[in-house]
Amino acid sequence: MNNTDKLEETILKAKQGNQIAFSRLLDMFWNDVYGFQLKRTENENDSEDITIQTFSKAFDKIHTYNDAYVFKTWLITISKNIHIDLVRKRKKSLLDSHSNTEAITSALDATPSMEDQLIQEQNLADLLRDIKKLKPHYQAVINLRYFNELSYADIATQLNEPINSVKVKLLRAKKLLSEIIEARKK
Repeated sequence: MNNTDKLEETILKAKQGNQIAFSRLLDMFWNDVYGFQLKRTENENDSEDITIQTFSKAFDKIHTYNDAYVFKTWLITISKNIHIDLVRKRKKSLLDSHSNTEAITSALDATPSMEDQLIQEQNLADLLRDIKKLKPHYQAVINLRYFNELSYADIATQLNEPINSVKVKLLRAKKLLSEIIEARKK
């Protein structure tokens, strides 16, 4: 099976709601989307936020993806549109000086992933040290999820972010944290 077949299979599984497939797509294309946005925005925080929103929107709309197009190009197009919207919103908010809050819908929490299990098996002191190595916004979602035991919907409400952004941010935070844990174990 070549890489194209593997990608098509992963996309098909993602369309069926498979969380591991979503995680694989995130891992495969995170650097491409983030790098593209870093060149556009020249700002790490904006690039990361836009990348998170890109994957959130892509996973929401994965059923609309047409495999006649290159998946990476589809993601970059979503990313580009999110960036354009962000620039427009910032210009508008400068004029309006007030922002709207987004309604949060409830969602079922996913079953524990391999990263979840790895995180839960750690010695608390070591785990807290490892969490401190994450960027602050990743620390926040990890703390709310694992220490405050909040649902995705509650985290979204507390952070005033769309629920899908919280899911993607938590997915990314768990991945980074598991890499830190694995590195420490070696």
